[in-house]
Amino acid sequence: MTASPDSHAVNRAGTAMATRHFARWYRIHRWTSLICTLSLLLLCVTGMPLILKDEIGDWTGTTVEPPDLPGVTSRASIDGMIADAQARRPHDAVRFVSQSDDSPAWYVSLGKTADAMEATAVYKYDARTGEMIHDIPQNSGFMSIVRRLHVDLFTGLPGTLFIGLMGLLFVASMVSGIVVYGVFMRGLPFGTVRKARAARVKWLDLHNLLGIAAASWLLVVGVTGAINTLALPMLSHWQSTELPAMMGQFRGAPPLTALGSAQQAIDTARGAAPGMDVSFVGFPASRFSTTRHYMVFMRGDSPLTSRLLEPVMVDAGSGRLVAARPLPWYLTTILVSQPLHFGDYGGMPMKILWLIFDLVAIVVLVSGLALWWARRDAVRTRRQKLARP
Repeated sequence: MTASPDSHAVNRAGTAMATRHFARWYRIHRWTSLICTLSLLLLCVTGMPLILKDEIGDWTGTTVEPPDLPGVTSRASIDGMIADAQARRPHDAVRFVSQSDDSPAWYVSLGKTADAMEATAVYKYDARTGEMIHDIPQNSGFMSIVRRLHVDLFTGLPGTLFIGLMGLLFVASMVSGIVVYGVFMRGLPFGTVRKARAARVKWLDLHNLLGIAAASWLLVVGVTGAINTLALPMLSHWQSTELPAMMGQFRGAPPLTALGSAQQAIDTARGAAPGMDVSFVGFPASRFSTTRHYMVFMRGDSPLTSRLLEPVMVDAGSGRLVAARPLPWYLTTILVSQPLHFGDYGGMPMKILWLIFDLVAIVVLVSGLALWWARRDAVRTRRQKLARP
C-alpha cells in the first residue's frame, strides 16, 4: 500500500514540526547550561567537603566533642552556660542556643545584636557539666571559606539569590536535556556510546549517558538547592505574618525590663510538646522570635520528624506558655529539602553516594563545556573554509 500525496505532506509537516520542537529544546538546553555551568562547577566542588563536614572536623581536630562520662545522666542548666558566654563577651547579645543532634552538647551563639546576621562567637558546652569545651572559630578556616562560597559567594543575600537563579537554570537545563536525549537517541539502544566514531561523538554520547543516568539526583539537588536559597526571605515573611498571629492577646504588651530564665522557657516548651526535644531557642529580638518572647523550636525523635520543627512561644519575662503551632508549609519545605540537598540523613553510605554523584555532575558539566567549545571551533573552521575563494 503506497502513501497518498496528502499523507506525504502530513509526514513532511510532522517531521518539520518535530525538527522545530527538537531545535527549541536544544537551544534551551544549550543556553541554560552555558549560563549556569561555571556557577554549578563551583557549587559541586565546594559541595564535596560540605558533605563530609563532620568527618573533616574529626580528621583535622577542629571538632571538639564532650568527654565520655560513664553513668552521668544529669543535665546542667542552660542559664549557667548563657551566663558564662555573656561574661566572655559582655558587649554582645545572645542570638540563640541550640542543642547538638548527636552528642550531649549545647551551642550558644552571640552577635553584636540579637538580630545580627553574623555570629561574633559560638561557644560549645558540655550539656552534662555546663563546661565550655570549644570556642568555635567564626569566618576563618578552610571550611568557613568553602561554606561561604557555596552559600552566598561572600556577598550575603544577593549572592544567595544569584545561586538560587543558577539552580533554577540548572533545573531547566536538566529538563530540556532529558527531552533532547529522548529525541536524539530515538532508534538507538538506551545508553549507546558510539565508540567507533570520532572522539567528539564518543564524548557526546558519554556526556548524555552520564547526564541521563544521574538525572534524578541532579534534579533533586538542583531543586532543593534553589529552595534552600529562599530560607532568609521566607523566614522574614514568617516573622511578619505568623509571629504576630501567635502573640494573640499578648500583642502590644509592654517591653521587657529583664529576661527571665531560658531554662524555664525550655521546660515550659517541653511540657507543651511532649515526645519532642529542643532543637534551638531563639532569644528575644532575634530573627527567630519577637522582642519579648523566647521561641523554642521543638523537633521529633525519628529521622524524619527530627527535621520537622514546631515553634513554642514562651513569655521571656514570666516563662508562661503563649502559643504552640506547626511551622507553615513553606518553612517545612525548606527544612525537609536541606538533608536531601546534602545527603546527611543516611550516614556514611549516603554521603559516599552523594560524593559519587557529585563527581559525575562535575564530569557532565566539564564535558558539556568542552563539547560546546569543540563545536564552536568546528563551526568556525567550516565557515572559514566556505569563505575561501
